[in-house]
Amino acid sequence: MKFLCDVHISYKLIRYLEQSGYVAIHVNEILDKWFTKDSDICKYADLNDLIVITKDADFRDSFFIKKTPRKLIKINLGNISNKDLLKIFGNLLASIKDLDTQNPFMAEVDKDFINYIH
Repeated sequence: MKFLCDVHISYKLIRYLEQSGYVAIHVNEILDKWFTKDSDICKYADLNDLIVITKDADFRDSFFIKKTPRKLIKINLGNISNKDLLKIFGNLLASIKDLDTQNPFMAEVDKDFINYIH
């Protein structure tokens, strides 16, 4: 699996994903870095078959309205510790791997549940 993490996603999650054997890129490493428009992030992710990880509701709206990005994980966890975030992702990776075979998909991650939308 290959991930593209939006600007407010911790580099600790990127390192965790890489250590777990996945490709993980931070938006600050591509295009116009933190100035990159959401629409350009979506295009880049779709062209490179990346799963966008974000806290930004605009990506959720774009998924439903414009059908991009094609693969999205929307985090609705508020301010939690990186330790808790990594634990949650550790529990999710198998499910995300199953979803990655489907196109498009969105997973919304909340504190008490995960909502998968295909």
